[in-house]
Amino acid sequence: MLAVSGATMVTASAPAFADERSDLVEQQQEQKREKERLQSELEGIDVSLQDAYLKLEETRGKIPEAEAAVASAQNELAAAVREAEANRALLDAAQGELAGIKDAIAENVANADATRKSLGELARATYRGDTMPSTMEMLVGSATAEDFANAYRAQAAVSRSHASSLNEFQQRAAQSKNREARQSAVETQIQDLKNKADALVETQTVKKNEADARKAELLELESSIVAQSEEFEAKKTDYQSSLQNIEAEGEKTAQRIAAIDEENRRKKEAAERAAREAAERARQRPGAPAPAPAQVSASWIQPPVPAPVYVTSPWGMRVYPFGGTWMHNGVDLRSRCGEPQTAPADGVVSDVVPAAGNGTHGNQIFINHGVVGGNSYVTVTNHLSAFNVSRGQSVSKGQVIGWTGQTGRVTGCHVHFEVWQNGRVIDPMGLSSFTRRWS
Repeated sequence: MLAVSGATMVTASAPAFADERSDLVEQQQEQKREKERLQSELEGIDVSLQDAYLKLEETRGKIPEAEAAVASAQNELAAAVREAEANRALLDAAQGELAGIKDAIAENVANADATRKSLGELARATYRGDTMPSTMEMLVGSATAEDFANAYRAQAAVSRSHASSLNEFQQRAAQSKNREARQSAVETQIQDLKNKADALVETQTVKKNEADARKAELLELESSIVAQSEEFEAKKTDYQSSLQNIEAEGEKTAQRIAAIDEENRRKKEAAERAAREAAERARQRPGAPAPAPAQVSASWIQPPVPAPVYVTSPWGMRVYPFGGTWMHNGVDLRSRCGEPQTAPADGVVSDVVPAAGNGTHGNQIFINHGVVGGNSYVTVTNHLSAFNVSRGQSVSKGQVIGWTGQTGRVTGCHVHFEVWQNGRVIDPMGLSSFTRRWS
């Protein structure tokens, strides 16, 4: 029976445990997403400033959890105190009852002794023959009927008194036995309550220590926030310099793209001239079909990591948490450190720029995809941990060009991917072959 009851309890608690675990997992995932978001927002800023800000935000994020832990510990301490107080009240009541039982037993013993003494004297008198005369003796010895009636009533009263004394003695004996049994039970209860009181004192001490520890952790976090805020404010003096560096590096990238686009423009013009000349020659040959125009597939370009891609920070204007804006030329995608990144489309590696001296971008690859559908396309990949291609190398779509890293002014591994169309950066997630999934 006990085994069935225990199994029922475990089964009933399983859904609650599962829900709690699910909530904790979701909390972990949310914390991970928030960290990725902050890391992306701070891209390009001096790393020491990023670290100071992330450390400050991480500490701030721990405060609600620490406050909840303090409240929980204090509630458990209060519950332990209430239980100890209730146990003390029960103990006091039991001890009061025990004292009353002992007093009643003592009184009963004294009364029983007096009754016993009286009954003893009666027994000895009966043995000596000193008891009341018999009915016949009273009848013979009475001068009148009235004397006999009086004598008889007196004898009956004495008999009733003796019977009452005997009955009282028996009742007191039974009461004493019951009270002694109750005394034993109350003494056992008192010992159990004392044992429980000792255990509750120990529990209360443990709960108080836990509450004190949680409070100390909260105070330490609050103290850390003060120190980290001061550190962050001190490092913000480098913020403006970081913004200027970002603008300068962005301009440098734009100049590289412009040079590539110019090359593509010349190649396109040359190809168009060749096409016109071929068409003219074909026109002059009777019966020759005109060249068919090139068809461009919608899936000519793909993400540098396997789909569906998880966007941790979108393309577009970015607002820094502590002021200032800048254009985020690419999209940040979730990718673990060391994951292969591939060429998004066929093309030629126009530049491979190492992290040293490349500021925000870190290890950077430019791929010229030429003119597609009448537009010049260049893709840029930043923050790679290492290269797998070299400048001037032809690459095919899906070929590994490098591996995900966190080089440059960033604080976490991820993909930074840019698509330039005719010298202007566009949102890669607007391309039909990209499957968006927000992290």
